[in-house]
Amino acid sequence: MSDIATSFAADDYEYPKSAPVDRAERGPLDDQEAGSVKPAIDLGAVRIEPRRGLQMRLEVEKTNNRVVAVTLEIDGSTVQVQPFAAPRSTGLWLGIRQQISDQVSKQGGTVDARDGEFGPELLAQVPVQSGGQYSTRTVRFIGVDGPRWFLRGVIGGPAAGDPAAADTIHEVFRSIVVVRGDTPMPPRELLPLKMPPAADNPAATAAPAEPEADAAG
Repeated sequence: MSDIATSFAADDYEYPKSAPVDRAERGPLDDQEAGSVKPAIDLGAVRIEPRRGLQMRLEVEKTNNRVVAVTLEIDGSTVQVQPFAAPRSTGLWLGIRQQISDQVSKQGGTVDARDGEFGPELLAQVPVQSGGQYSTRTVRFIGVDGPRWFLRGVIGGPAAGDPAAADTIHEVFRSIVVVRGDTPMPPRELLPLKMPPAADNPAATAAPAEPEADAAG
């Protein structure tokens, strides 16, 4: 199963927004809430706060060189981040979470729906194939509905299964600032990401994106 999608299938049901009660104070923030006081790496629709030990990888589609996801790694754990356009008054995460759960189950994985640091989340055992061998890996799918945007995270490594190892990756996710912009976009479409200026983060790397997940539409 791929963790990368550039859109999600439409859902006729209107869901309430899902976000931590302290989102507007602790993040993830909208750029109108955050301002521009802190230094940040500009990736277009998201701004990343630099911190010691943080590594960044951009997932790029081979066909058109479009950046489709940002993976942040620290202390052996990762969080893959994607920002999507969303409605002003309703949320996306509760519907998308169900799509992801159905997809993982269809591919032979297992899913545990639970509440976490950011509200409803999924703890999944995802099937993977490497060198002809099949196994599973533990990942956590998290999501936050903000003002006209939705931010999805896929946590891997120790922070996916060990709560004691999750604090730092949670801080990294909360420190993200989403730049929605004024351009009209349909809900569930990926907001535009870009490579950072070399001076902002010379250690950033780019990697080919995996094929889109079946739940993407």
